[in-house]
Amino acid sequence: MSTESSAHKPEWMQREERGSAFWLRVMSVLSLRLGRRVTRPIVYGIALYFLFAAPAARRASRDYLGRVLGRPSTWLDGYRHILSFASTIHDRFYLLNDREDDFKIRWFGADTLHARHDRGDGLFLFGAHLGSFELMRTLARAHPQRTVCMAMYADNARQINSTLAAINPRAMQDIIPLGQLDSMLLVHNKLEAGAMVGILADRATGTDSYQSVSFLGKQAHFPTGPFRMAAMLRHPVFFMAGLYAGSNRYDVHFELIADFSELHRDQRDAAIRNAIGNYAAVLERHCQKHPYNWFNFYDFWKSARDDA
Repeated sequence: MSTESSAHKPEWMQREERGSAFWLRVMSVLSLRLGRRVTRPIVYGIALYFLFAAPAARRASRDYLGRVLGRPSTWLDGYRHILSFASTIHDRFYLLNDREDDFKIRWFGADTLHARHDRGDGLFLFGAHLGSFELMRTLARAHPQRTVCMAMYADNARQINSTLAAINPRAMQDIIPLGQLDSMLLVHNKLEAGAMVGILADRATGTDSYQSVSFLGKQAHFPTGPFRMAAMLRHPVFFMAGLYAGSNRYDVHFELIADFSELHRDQRDAAIRNAIGNYAAVLERHCQKHPYNWFNFYDFWKSARDDA
């Protein structure tokens, strides 16, 4: 494995997000007033529209699905992929408005997570653009004594904040912007107070460093920044994925991938490399088991190919 730096913006940051705050508000009002079952047909129509109207995303989906399925993907595969993504966005309206009772949620590995958290120290929850990370908030509501917050880069935070403001302005709280002078201190204070800090660790800004790791048969770049922060602050890292299982069902998985709590400084670089390798391996395993839950609709392997 090797660590590389990239000065240019990654492809995902060069793409403009589709949709608008206005239509999010409209869909939010309709969904909350009419209910999930009544508004669900709209989601099928939206997925069909984007299958034809977003050719770049469709190509990225076809490339990824071909890797993970081990065969050429079909239009039906592509539609199912986009429909899964649209479903998690639709379900976000309910999850962000404390409507988790509308769903059947199964938890895997939560006992290990709670046992570690009950020691009193905070920990990291590293997710990915896989399934729904909004279920992290459900974890806090199910256990009011546990505090959960999100840490994200400023550019991404602005996009997320506009989305959250359209769905539920109250959900904007407990978001820590990364990439600022006091970001590390804010995260440290939350962890010392016993919070669980969530980070989506499969993407990063162009100024971050990357580690090249084998992922679904090809080398891919994974950002080192989140792992460096966890190692410096010396807290354990759990992988988290809220996987959409169809209808109103989700499977939430937790898995310890690194424990930096007793880490010595001279062990830091090796521990970070191992943690990123563990993260990529767990992510790959979940992609293979739930292939339609991967929501990076761009060429995830491009930067590693360019460097090669």
